[in-house]
Amino acid sequence: MDSYKAERERMIEHQIAGRGIKNKDVLEAMRSVPRHLLLPKSDWDYAYGDFPVRIGSGQTISQPFIVALMTELLDVRPADRVLDVGTGSGYQAAILAELASEVHSIERYPDLADSASKKLASLGYTNIHVHTGDGTLGYPPAAPYDRIIVTAASPSIPEALLSQLANEGRLVIPVGSRHLQHLEVWNRKGDDFRHESSIPVVFVPLIGEQGWDAND
Repeated sequence: MDSYKAERERMIEHQIAGRGIKNKDVLEAMRSVPRHLLLPKSDWDYAYGDFPVRIGSGQTISQPFIVALMTELLDVRPADRVLDVGTGSGYQAAILAELASEVHSIERYPDLADSASKKLASLGYTNIHVHTGDGTLGYPPAAPYDRIIVTAASPSIPEALLSQLANEGRLVIPVGSRHLQHLEVWNRKGDDFRHESSIPVVFVPLIGEQGWDAND
């Protein structure tokens, strides 16, 4: 029995649908994924709160509304192949896996990648592939991707990610300074890339060759 089902329903009602998320598939994915099972047991009671939760290695799991908003902006279709940059707890990858045919998720920290991979497997996800590496470089072996989502803040758009975006593809990423960013939505048509900005956000930095330097 899922004792946290009522918590998820309240999360949907007050934090997500209550703030304007309308995509029914996104709402159903958020309703279906047991967010608490992707966190340490000691943090289960905080899993559905309206705030980020620390998951180790200086990383966080984003508050539910931000996960829902970025997923809605990504506009995932059932046949899509998705790249998730910044696996973290694995929660975003699980949401994407409910919507897409295949998800490749890349994480800089081996301990987080290993933990997320095991938890996602225990939940029965067979369409998620977790990799360890520099997320700013994407994951070329499985490219191109119909959708790319980045859950850490970059000073600019990593060219590697744009190059791995399929024609008619879409990328959602927070871009800005270390302390404040805006969500940006990039769309590709042939060799043309167009983008627009969404709300201001604050994410942990995207560390890597085409992101922030770890020593900055």
